[in-house]
Amino acid sequence: MLRIRLLRWCLRLIFGLPRWAKRLLAGPVIRREGQVLDLDLQLMGRIMALTDGRRPNGVKEAVATGSLTGEPEGESLRLAALAEQRRQADLAAQVAAEPGLEHIRTRDLQVPGAEGPLNARLYVPPGAPIGSGLVVFYHGGGFVFGSLVTADPLCRLLAAQSGVRVLSIDYRLAPEFPYPAALDDAIASFRWAVAEATSLGADPELVAVGGDSAGANLALVVAHQAVVNGERPPASVLAMYPVVEPERTGGSRETYGSGFGLTAELIADLERLYLPDGVPADDVRGDLTRAESLAGMPPVYLSTAGFDPLRDEGEELAARLRAEGVPVVARRFAGLVHGYGSFTAISAAARDATLDAASALRASLSLVASQQTRTAAAG
Repeated sequence: MLRIRLLRWCLRLIFGLPRWAKRLLAGPVIRREGQVLDLDLQLMGRIMALTDGRRPNGVKEAVATGSLTGEPEGESLRLAALAEQRRQADLAAQVAAEPGLEHIRTRDLQVPGAEGPLNARLYVPPGAPIGSGLVVFYHGGGFVFGSLVTADPLCRLLAAQSGVRVLSIDYRLAPEFPYPAALDDAIASFRWAVAEATSLGADPELVAVGGDSAGANLALVVAHQAVVNGERPPASVLAMYPVVEPERTGGSRETYGSGFGLTAELIADLERLYLPDGVPADDVRGDLTRAESLAGMPPVYLSTAGFDPLRDEGEELAARLRAEGVPVVARRFAGLVHGYGSFTAISAAARDATLDAASALRASLSLVASQQTRTAAAG
């Protein structure tokens, strides 16, 4: 904890500097396609470059050895490298956590996954009434990284600003559990949340799904599969800078594929760990763009970042959803980078964008609740 406090102090000192001093440290203004990179995020990128924090070594080692097969001793070493990178990601999340959210009540629990229990954490904002909304949240991390700890700051902020309960799911990660383990866990945990909504203090008809990056992909596919299977779909979908189309090339993956945190090379490496054999030819769950129809999905909030390699695929999905009659709120935050929901303590622009997502979640569930009230009154 002493180390975390010291690192937090350093961050606040640096990002609390006057704008002219931060510009001096960050370097010249970066413009691409008429977009200007947020100063605080540019400075963060400079710091990450100086500390060589741009690429997890555990990923590099795992990809270099294929599917982590081989001698047991070598596999253990490679998994140990990944475990250390995951620990570092947890530490980074704690360091960058936004202060002032300790009032959000939390409860750790276990929920059924596809092949066994999963750890989960329930966030309850003060004053949230019994029988109100709940969002089942899936963290980002390329299906390889991420945990309840890394998701904690974002879940706290979403709960605080939306007034909605948040249930964070610790789904299984690749390469130990490649596709479709994460997705199967996401579907199983959503079904459980609907069935047990009352015990969680929520209304079963006001259970949404949400996530950021890889987690946003899971949320979108969970919603689509519910529609395809004739099950009760989520009340709405919150998708922040989602992964959409594996193995995609060109476009924003090329334009913003280096120099802005998430790189095209790292995306490809993570995809190989999660999808070691690629997406099966007849599978639409691993690549939502293959779905014959997206009609009937619940309302979707989908945000992208201007300097994100994944920007184009997210925006193309939003356009297709809208064309097929799905209610969509699509936002592009031009000056931000991938993962901005984790940088709210250092970037005012990132915080504003995350608050926009929280407001959309609150509004969408309020609309569903008001429709329920009107239907009940009419009946």
